[in-house]
Amino acid sequence: MRVKRGLASHRRHKKYLAAAKGFRGGRSRLYRTAREAVERSLQNSFVGRKARKRDFRTLWILRINAGARLNGLSYSRFMHGLKSASIALDRKVLADLAVYKKEDFAALVEMAKAALK
Repeated sequence: MRVKRGLASHRRHKKYLAAAKGFRGGRSRLYRTAREAVERSLQNSFVGRKARKRDFRTLWILRINAGARLNGLSYSRFMHGLKSASIALDRKVLADLAVYKKEDFAALVEMAKAALK
């Protein structure tokens, strides 16, 4: 007795076409094109998850640098001062302080300045 494989391939095709929903043109309607588009999008999303971490770190450093310079210190001197003063705050927290709690950030800059002397 032979095995008919229509059901299995139909399910596989449906899975890819469902994942390609919202893509433009044949990329959402034609199986082969949709499969290529979906596989590429999965690769890009993997890469994007890694890139997001780099992008946020860059943003945090920019914000800390801007806040530190408003208080008369460069980013690198500020970070060195914090380390010397044994203040262990990560860049995410420091960036948040620099944007939303400017007075607290200014106090941190003063502590860093004192530790540098």
